[in-house]
Amino acid sequence: MADVTLKSAVFRREREKTWQELDGIVTQIEKRGVRSLTPEQCHRLPLLYRATLSSLSVARSISLDRNVLDYLETLSTRAYFCVHGARGSLFGYLRNFLLVDFPAAVRAARWHLVVAALLLAGGILAGHALVIADSNWYHSIVPEGMAGGRTPDASAEDLSKILYDPPGENEAFLHVFASYLFTHNAGIGILCFGLGFALGIPVFLLMFYNGLMIGAMTGLHASKGLLPDFVGWLFVHGTTELLAVALCAAAGLVLGSAVALPGTHSRLENLRREGRRAARIVIGAVLLFLVAALLEGFARQLVTDMTARYSIGIVAGLLWAAYFGLAGVGRRDG
Repeated sequence: MADVTLKSAVFRREREKTWQELDGIVTQIEKRGVRSLTPEQCHRLPLLYRATLSSLSVARSISLDRNVLDYLETLSTRAYFCVHGARGSLFGYLRNFLLVDFPAAVRAARWHLVVAALLLAGGILAGHALVIADSNWYHSIVPEGMAGGRTPDASAEDLSKILYDPPGENEAFLHVFASYLFTHNAGIGILCFGLGFALGIPVFLLMFYNGLMIGAMTGLHASKGLLPDFVGWLFVHGTTELLAVALCAAAGLVLGSAVALPGTHSRLENLRREGRRAARIVIGAVLLFLVAALLEGFARQLVTDMTARYSIGIVAGLLWAAYFGLAGVGRRDG
């Protein structure tokens, strides 16, 4: 009996620090969740878990006292659920993504977003100035399919009808149109993201050209005395859609800067690290494209009052600013 007690004391003294460290990490997870762990603790958790399982196996084989066995079995069970247990429901993942991961990734890429927004704004100003100076620029900038009858040859009355006429019996068309807008705009955004690895250069060109097209249209309507009307028509969905485009461009610039400026990491390693954050931004931007498509396909034509259109756009912009500025602050920024 004395020999078993001595073996138990020696066994416990040699391994107790490992058990205590694992116990501390498991307790922290149980109280505050896995996201409260530091990178070092995440690395140590599976190592400590395997070491504790090994201790439990040895303790059983040499028949140590029941107290040590009970403690190790309990600790191993608790650690098992931390390492291999249920990871949460789909709803839980979606909620965490929308309330923490997505806004945190956008805040971390805020300077890339600023650059993307400046490129878009520069294109808008350039396109507007070119069309105001010479309306022939409009045909060079805006594809015929996208113009939809909005050309310099159209009268102010015709352009006004496009901006204000209700859908009437064509409401079914709005459903198809919203679906088309979602897939088209999401495709452009993902293209910006996908080409980002080429040092971000294609992203610069795509954003500036998108701005040119919008600016050409504002210049056209300004020449007909309809600039406030067009901006209001665009504002309903534009604050959301242009934000989504800028987010995709920012994600592409994140990839480009990861390749161009790898820092202390290799380019491949830095691209892997930054690619995760960029992917979160793009996934969230696709959701914004969906919201924008619904606004563009339905609210923009169903709401014909200019004040209401401006109000919808401004409220949407303020809501997005509050969301990205406040959601999940302090939990996972950076």
